[in-house]
Amino acid sequence: MSPVNPSDDAATARAVIDDSGTLREWNEGARLLLGHSAADVVGRPAAGLLVDRPDGTVPGPGDERWSGTLLLRHRDGRTVSVWVLAHRRPPDDGGPGSWLAVTPLDHAPDRADDPLVRAALTQSPCATMIFDDRLRLRGVNDTMARLLGLPADRLRGLRPTDIGSKPRHAELERHIRQVLTTGLGYDMHAHLKATGESRAHAWHARIAPLTDADGQVRGVCVSAHDFTEQHLARERLQLVNEASVRIGSTLDVTRTAQELADVCVPALADFVSVDLLDPQEHGDDPPAVPAPPVGLRRAAHQSVTPGCPEAVAEPGRLDVYPAGSPQAECLVAGRAVVAAVPSGDLERWREWDPVRVRRVEEYGIHSTMSVPLQARGTTLGVAVFTRYRRPYPFTDDDRLLAEEVTARAAVCIDNARRYSRERETTLTLQRSLLPRWLPPTAAVEAASRYLPAARSGVGGDWFDVIPLSGMRVAMVVGDVVGHGIQASATMGRLRTAVRTLADIDLPPDELLTHLDDLVVRLSEESGDNGAGEVGATCLYAVYDPVSRRCSLARAGHPPPVLVPPDGPPRQIGLPSGPPLGVGGLPFESAELELREGSVLAFCTDGLIESRDRDADTGQTLLREALTEPAESLDATCDRVLHALLPPGGAADDVALLLARTRGLPAGQVATWDIPADPSLVAPVRKQVIEQLSAWALLEASFTAELVVSELVTNAIRYGSPPIRLRLIHDTATLICEVSDTSHTAPHLRRAKTWDEGGRGLLLVAQLTQRWGSRHTTEGKTIWAELGLLDEE
Repeated sequence: MSPVNPSDDAATARAVIDDSGTLREWNEGARLLLGHSAADVVGRPAAGLLVDRPDGTVPGPGDERWSGTLLLRHRDGRTVSVWVLAHRRPPDDGGPGSWLAVTPLDHAPDRADDPLVRAALTQSPCATMIFDDRLRLRGVNDTMARLLGLPADRLRGLRPTDIGSKPRHAELERHIRQVLTTGLGYDMHAHLKATGESRAHAWHARIAPLTDADGQVRGVCVSAHDFTEQHLARERLQLVNEASVRIGSTLDVTRTAQELADVCVPALADFVSVDLLDPQEHGDDPPAVPAPPVGLRRAAHQSVTPGCPEAVAEPGRLDVYPAGSPQAECLVAGRAVVAAVPSGDLERWREWDPVRVRRVEEYGIHSTMSVPLQARGTTLGVAVFTRYRRPYPFTDDDRLLAEEVTARAAVCIDNARRYSRERETTLTLQRSLLPRWLPPTAAVEAASRYLPAARSGVGGDWFDVIPLSGMRVAMVVGDVVGHGIQASATMGRLRTAVRTLADIDLPPDELLTHLDDLVVRLSEESGDNGAGEVGATCLYAVYDPVSRRCSLARAGHPPPVLVPPDGPPRQIGLPSGPPLGVGGLPFESAELELREGSVLAFCTDGLIESRDRDADTGQTLLREALTEPAESLDATCDRVLHALLPPGGAADDVALLLARTRGLPAGQVATWDIPADPSLVAPVRKQVIEQLSAWALLEASFTAELVVSELVTNAIRYGSPPIRLRLIHDTATLICEVSDTSHTAPHLRRAKTWDEGGRGLLLVAQLTQRWGSRHTTEGKTIWAELGLLDEE
């Protein structure tokens, strides 16, 4: 194989002329052609060597290449006719530009007699060039000559960098050297315009070695294939694949619309806007075919120009599009509508939107394509694709591509719209089922927070504070498995059941047992045959401010945290119990004494558990967040949420309930043991009046005396000793309680006209705010509450 000599200057005459017309370089080939040495001509005007231009052509201001025949002056005075190829070279390091003028001197044999050319042209039906082992062009076929726009017989003997000065010519020359050296073929890809074409094509150039009979590499064959259609098909497939990945990453309508615009710019258009129909009243689906004029609200847009200056509407703005507008036409027709500005398709816009017309003229917008967003038989809006920087109008393939991408986006937008509607419905249901405010009680000061899941939607977490008799209070936190309306509805049923069971004063373990039975029945009703489709966890606690004791039980729920008034937070050791819905397993209660000012923290697992941490780590973080004292429980709630939840929100529902205990002073409670003797009821009434006088509550003495008399008389007549009377009061309430060891509960009934009894409880019910009975381990307690503020 002959060596390649990059500095073979004698085979081609080369001269470099700067923009001022001065000769800057002159090689040996130029000296052989015209006889002038470099010292004679470099630095002098090139026009001094020019005799005439037979064809009269000159390069224009914007031309990058020129070829033609020139009459040049030889050193001995004769005139030489030379075919010259000149192409402009970019400036180096900010210097002036220049022109490289070349003409081959060492012409190769005619291609008809050259075995290399004959072999290459026989084997390659594509646009073909043949270079020898010195990088000289030995021949081109007619197809390649047409692509280059130069006569084939004039090109022989030139190197690739002689034919053009663009980077791709230097790259081609470098790869030809590589093939000559290694004997291995090489494939190049380029995106460029052929001479005389207005649109760039995608080209695949294959550089293959040409060998002689002995297997020695004697040259290369460069075959160029136009694979524009395959390239465009690959780009379209890539855009569709990218759309399927990037569009619909969230269940947010606006975000999904923005993702559609982002994907299509600049791959399909220079500017894309997405406008959506407003939701219908009562959550109905939009009409299948909206009738113009059509109101569309801008959801998103994107542009190749930063800031989207060509946008007429800002996100959130509502525009009305009349009949005849591309947006209205595409919605009515149910298909894409392509409009070209040069053909006058947008002239009707001038009549009703001059601002939009001025924007079209300002940015040179020449083509638009309006595509309806349709999914599941519903029209959601329209996406408008606009071109002004890209010079080519939209084609049928572009229309098919836009319809494919928008169809995928429409499904995602419809999913997001349906999710948003269901989420709003579920939130409304959740708000109606959760307590809007926590009732004030003498037993605790409470604060709460509820946050729906950031992504999975509203679930079944709930909390409640329930006033009980005897100034006691029940606190409950629960979590229904699952999300959505079904979970919220189940939560509402369980919350109602807890309130009902709490009203009959069941101990925590018994209450959870009844609640477990309810969840089992709900599972059976759901068609799951009791296998546990409906499941829940729950924590129930009852605090008595008189005894300052709290009894708790839990069903698979996270244990509470206790913050003593003067100590670090600690987790309460409480038997876990099975989750609700398992059925047949017992629950255990625990009881502890709480000092006044202690804080109980109840929460659902959404607060302490996440993908990044387990429950134990979450419990540690919760205790740390509760360590620092705060001025209020509301501030403590906010600090806990800030410390445990990520900035984007939790992956599950979060319910948090904080309760600070209060103790009722012993001076506000009075207790008497009552002998089972009806004749001693009068002395008891007298003791009650004396106690009310000591409490400065004489204004309530008349009602209290009647109530105590009736309750004590009933206990003596129908109950079992020992009998005990207890009075409890705070600023707003006076409570009368009578306890005995009988488990028979009293019933309110309406006495007949001639009955001598049966009116006692009816009288109690009329005189008090509320009354009731509760079972205890020793028997029962009948209680009644009198409102002191009303008496005043």
